[in-house]
Amino acid sequence: MRRPRRCNEMRRVFGVKKERASAPTVEEATQRINKRGDTIDEKIKKLDGELFRYREQIKKTRSGPTQEAIKARAIRILKQKKMYENQRDQLYSQTFNLEQVAFATEGLKDAQQTMSAMKAANKDLKGTMKSLKMDDIDKMQGEMMDLVDYSSEIQETLGRSYGVPDDLDEEELMGELDALEADMGLETEEGMPSYLQDDKEDETESDINLPAAPSGHAAQPQAADEYGFPTVPRTSIRT
Repeated sequence: MRRPRRCNEMRRVFGVKKERASAPTVEEATQRINKRGDTIDEKIKKLDGELFRYREQIKKTRSGPTQEAIKARAIRILKQKKMYENQRDQLYSQTFNLEQVAFATEGLKDAQQTMSAMKAANKDLKGTMKSLKMDDIDKMQGEMMDLVDYSSEIQETLGRSYGVPDDLDEEELMGELDALEADMGLETEEGMPSYLQDDKEDETESDINLPAAPSGHAAQPQAADEYGFPTVPRTSIRT
């Protein structure tokens, strides 16, 4: 029971360690400065309205103590406006610097992500290259060439002719071919063989035995209508 009381006394004497607040990010600092800048812009806008009112009063009043009092107020308002404008310019400079830092930070993050992606791609590429060996590729190419040659041999074997003697001499075959050409030339000089002759003589005789054409007036060509059929003479139509 005495232990908690002792702890409280120690805290009272030495105090409690405060937790450090985390540092604001660049975005948070930029938003805070922009908010302060908006507040200052509202104040400057309000002072502009007052200056416009005092200027109109100066125009309407005559020279004298009243006009001088209005001018003094206007000058005081103008000094406040200049002070706020200087503060606003400082805030704009701070915002610009924070934006530059944010841009550099984002650029570094992009570079870091690019490096991570390139490292992963390099690792995958190395793994892929390990699975592709030149010896295996050359071996596969050789096997494919052997298979193609073997396929050609199979096609040639299946295309062989049956019943053709293999012991024929090419010179003897050429001699027989020359003799065949000589015989064909001799038949051409003496006349064509009977099995190559056509029936021109029969056609000539049949043409000679045709009946003679009747004598008399020459036959007049018969007229045709628009469809190509022969027309009937009007004199032959009975009314």
